[in-house]
Amino acid sequence: MIVAFSISPSGGDETGGVSEAVAEAVRVVRASGLPCETNAMFTNVEGEWDEVMAVVKQAVDVVAAISPRVGLVLKADIRPGFTGQLTAKVERVEAALVGNDD
Repeated sequence: MIVAFSISPSGGDETGGVSEAVAEAVRVVRASGLPCETNAMFTNVEGEWDEVMAVVKQAVDVVAAISPRVGLVLKADIRPGFTGQLTAKVERVEAALVGNDD
C-alpha cells in the first residue's frame, strides 16, 4: 500500500513552530526504512498495512509530544501484491506523456 499523509500541530505554543514538528514526523518516516518521499503537501510511504500504519502512528506521536493537538490527513492506495509503486506510478505517467509528444 501507499499512504500519503500530512500531520499538522495546532493549539498551544509549539516549540520550534510547525516546520520543526513536521520535520520530527518526517524523521520518523525516513528512519523506518520504508520507501518514502516528502513533497510540499504530503509525505508518501509504501509498505505493508501494519508497518505503514505503525509509522504513521509514530509520526503522530512525535508531533503530539510537541503540540497538544494534532491534525492528520491520510489517503491510502491499497493494492495487495504490488510493490515499488511509489515510483512506478509516476514512471507510467511520465511514459504516457512522452508517448503523446509525437
